[in-house]
Amino acid sequence: MSEKTRIRVGIDVGGTFTKAVAIDAKSGTILSKSTVPTTHNAKKGVSEGIVQALSNIIAESKININDIELISHSTTQAINALLESDTSKVGIIAMGVGPSKKDVIKRTNLQDLSGSSKDILSSHEFLDTSHLITEHEVRDTIDRLKSKGAQVIVATEAFGVDDPSNELFVMNTSAKCNIPSTASHEISGVYGLEIRTLTAAVNASVLPKTFQVANYVEDAIRKTGVTAPLMIMKGDGGVSNMDTFRTKPILTVLSGPAASVAGALLYLKVTNGIFVEVGGTSTNICIIKNGKPEIRYVTIHDHPTCIRSMDVRILGVAGGSMVSLSQNRVSKVGPRSAHIAGLKYSCFAEPEDLKTGKIILVRPKENDEEYVAIKCDAGTYAITNTCAANALGMIEKDDYSYANQESAKIALKILGDYLNMHYHETAQSIIQTASFEITKTITNVIKEFHLNNSIKLIGGGGGASVLVPFVAKQLGLAYQKAEHADVISSIGVASSMLQEEIEQTMDDATPEKITQVQKKIHTMLINKGAVPESIVIDSEYISEKALLRVTAVGNVELDSVETSKSIFTLNDAKKRASEIIEISDDLIDLSFETDHYFVFTGHIEVKKLFSKKNRHHILILDRYGKMKLSLKNGKIFQGGKISLLEELDDFLESRHSEIAPKVFLLDDLKLVDYSSLTSSSKIIDGIRRELEKSEKAAVLVEL
Repeated sequence: MSEKTRIRVGIDVGGTFTKAVAIDAKSGTILSKSTVPTTHNAKKGVSEGIVQALSNIIAESKININDIELISHSTTQAINALLESDTSKVGIIAMGVGPSKKDVIKRTNLQDLSGSSKDILSSHEFLDTSHLITEHEVRDTIDRLKSKGAQVIVATEAFGVDDPSNELFVMNTSAKCNIPSTASHEISGVYGLEIRTLTAAVNASVLPKTFQVANYVEDAIRKTGVTAPLMIMKGDGGVSNMDTFRTKPILTVLSGPAASVAGALLYLKVTNGIFVEVGGTSTNICIIKNGKPEIRYVTIHDHPTCIRSMDVRILGVAGGSMVSLSQNRVSKVGPRSAHIAGLKYSCFAEPEDLKTGKIILVRPKENDEEYVAIKCDAGTYAITNTCAANALGMIEKDDYSYANQESAKIALKILGDYLNMHYHETAQSIIQTASFEITKTITNVIKEFHLNNSIKLIGGGGGASVLVPFVAKQLGLAYQKAEHADVISSIGVASSMLQEEIEQTMDDATPEKITQVQKKIHTMLINKGAVPESIVIDSEYISEKALLRVTAVGNVELDSVETSKSIFTLNDAKKRASEIIEISDDLIDLSFETDHYFVFTGHIEVKKLFSKKNRHHILILDRYGKMKLSLKNGKIFQGGKISLLEELDDFLESRHSEIAPKVFLLDDLKLVDYSSLTSSSKIIDGIRRELEKSEKAAVLVEL
């Protein structure tokens, strides 16, 4: 019986191009790839480009569509709708008891929140919940909001995260009234009525748009005959099912940038570096440190939110960026790209046609500033960063951005003559101007994260060779071009796993409460298509915020070293541990291992003035090489359940301290953080209960 073929399809919908890849999940081999222009203005929007790219790779590779286990795609719909103010008016139903009415209104009316109403149109109604609210009351409230122009409802109530019954009642009534809705407790479990309401309003404002797009995409893909699960990329680097896009589109903000970083992490297995993806319209910059990206709360158009996403810096300059002039000099490059202007790059034009050209100034959109173009007999062409780089001979022949260098030189000579400059000087000026913001951003990132000059720049995207090597040279940093740089985002989308995160304010995060949240997130992943055996759960307690954060990762198939290129071997994991701890792998031992985790101990000798001391750095990596825990000095307890508990109890007692150290439990499927518990007896009780359910476990203590 032959082994099942596992094919994953990743589709990255960019501002300029939609790129698709089909990957053999076992070997990591790219079976086929296709690039088509993104169909922003088509009748059914980007779905037409998605289907065209998918159809191309199926036809080219002759793959059996029944072998496709997953199709994932990134999206720019939510962020574009917010940036372009293509949003729906939101009707906010704020709830509370009578005496708190004034305070609730003040905290939930977007017009009253300083600076928050920008680009989010809203109307507001208060509903008194000191009595049991009725469907008639809610319907009347919805009708009043609709009369003010509301197209979508937000239900929000103080402490709705603890008791969401009223918010759910409003949502159910909204559904009966055929109006879409969002509840604040659905978006986040964190206390803070203002930030939760604002985040829900931002989410609601794009709901009608994304709901329509989700239906278009799903319908179009099903018509190709592909029945594999269809997933959407989220900003945190994981994927989720299409219902997430329909109900929580805010989670897909930064979906596109996250895709390229996911490719660097899962396919290239980068441990440390600054990943710079240069597309046609924008450049994305992300720090990868110790095998994982930085994660932060997202601010959208000055709107603070309680949504966490990859920390990606997005700049409006890329391979297709056009040139602006001032005082007969190159003054600015971008943010407008040739694709948005509807112009071809001059470096891809015929040399003979270009020789007929003259410089003109164009406004790609009505309110844009003027950009340079060349008007020729056969057409009008843009001068872009890609044209300048080709004119300077910076692009190698096998590179995605390689063009007709004769055409590039002719175009830059025409512009140089217009500016009374040599073409080489003109091209250099364009590249330098375009690179300035990238160089400045990377310099700030290096300072912010206290990186040294040994950090490497990794270039991705079709335009990587246009700008990143130049930036690396300017900064004196090493440069590496990513394998399959032009489709690294699509590879990232195809390689990503289902991922969910729950944040919940919790003053007393007892083992019982932690277990409840773990069960909830486990069920969420199963409902979204994950194989139960593939799900791993990590919990973290942030004491200064009294916040429990639980993250779960799963897959539609159970991965292993034999069936997936993304899985780390022991040697891969040990090498990464060596890079993270910054010691030779000879000084690192594998201390504990499960089907889903590696636990390494790095033995470090610390020299004191008159003595030496040994420190034991404990590091947990999951099978995908992602760091889950790092203790600079720690102790591991493992063995039989009874002996483990006895040894741990003896150790905690021997410390003669009323406050317990940070303690973590690791079994095959989860990492549990008990740092919310300061009592040794409560820690022992919590671990005892978990051990009853575990076949194999270890306890880690920070020293």
